[in-house]
Amino acid sequence: MIIVLKRGVRQKDVTNLISELVDSYEVQIHPIEGSECTVLGLVGDTSKITLEDIGTDERIHKVMRVKEPFKKANRAFHPENSIIRVGESSIGGDEFAIIAGPCSVESENQITEIAKSVQSVGATFLRGGAYKPRTSPYAFQGLEEDGLELLKKARAVTGLPIVTEIMYPETIEKFVKDVDVIQVGARNMQNFALLKELGKTDKPILLKRGLSATIEEWLMAAEYIMAGGNENVILCERGIRTFETYTRNTLDLSAVQAVKKMSHLPVIVDPSHATGLNYMIEPMCMAAIAAGADGVIIEVHNNPAKALCDGPQSITPDRFAKAVDKMRKYVEIEGRTIRRGQ
Repeated sequence: MIIVLKRGVRQKDVTNLISELVDSYEVQIHPIEGSECTVLGLVGDTSKITLEDIGTDERIHKVMRVKEPFKKANRAFHPENSIIRVGESSIGGDEFAIIAGPCSVESENQITEIAKSVQSVGATFLRGGAYKPRTSPYAFQGLEEDGLELLKKARAVTGLPIVTEIMYPETIEKFVKDVDVIQVGARNMQNFALLKELGKTDKPILLKRGLSATIEEWLMAAEYIMAGGNENVILCERGIRTFETYTRNTLDLSAVQAVKKMSHLPVIVDPSHATGLNYMIEPMCMAAIAAGADGVIIEVHNNPAKALCDGPQSITPDRFAKAVDKMRKYVEIEGRTIRRGQ
C-alpha cells in the first residue's frame, strides 16, 4: 500500500501518522521524501486497512494499493531511480557502468594485467570468478579463497572495486570483508537462504536473473534481499533459456525496459553469458545501451583460447578497448558518460 501525503505536512505530523499506523495495523512503514511531498510505503498485511479508515485523514492526499507482490523493489514505493554507490563508482546514475574482467581468476599475473588493461580504457569495476558454479563437476571450479586474495591484489594495484560471485552462506562474512559488490549467480537467484543472509548485510548485491526466471520471480528474489534491510541491489539480465541453441542463452533486452517500468533498481546486461559468442558482445553492448541499461558486465581475457573457463565468450583487452570506444558514442546519445581510462 502507498500513502501519498498532502503537500506541506509538517514532519511532526508525518512522524505521528507513522506511529499511529504501526500501532494500529502492525505494518512496516518506509517513508520516501520527495521534492514535493512525502510518500509512505506500507509493507505487511495491509488487508485490514480500508480506505474508509484512513482516507479521510486530513494529512493524507491519496491511498493506493500495490498489486504486485514485490514492495520494496516496486517503483511505486520509490519513484526515483536508485543509484548504488561503491566508493567513487556508481551504478544507476548518469555514468554508464562497465564491469570487466575474466570469467575465472587463474593467476596473480593474469588478473592483475587484465585489471590494468580494462581500467586503462574506462572500466569502473573488476569482475573475476573465485568460486565457480559449473554444470559439470569435472570442470574448473575456481581458485576459491586463493582467488579472492588475488582479486584483492589486483584491486590494490588498480583501485577498481571487486565484483565476484558468492555460492555459500557460510562465506558471507569473508565476502563482506573482502569484496566490494557480491554477485549472486543465475543458479542461486532463488537460493532463498542465501538471499536472506545477504539481506542482513549492507554490501551491494549484483543479482543475476535465473536461467528460466520470469521478471516477477527475478524481482521477488530482489525483494528477499531488500526485505532483510539491504536495499543496495543491482539487477543483471544475462540471458534466459529458450528453444534456441545457436547462442548460449537468449538475451532478453525487453526485460530492461520492463524492469525500469516496474522497479527503481538499476539494471545491467551481461552479453557474454547471454550469447556465449565473443563476436556478439560488442553489438549486444550497443543494444543494451539503446534498451536503457545502466551498464554492462563483460568477460575479458588476455588469451581466450587458453582460458580455464568460458574462453569462447571472452574478448581480448584490445577488442574490449575498441568496444568501449564505440560505446562512448552510443551513451552520449542517451545523455550518459563513460569514465575516461586511467
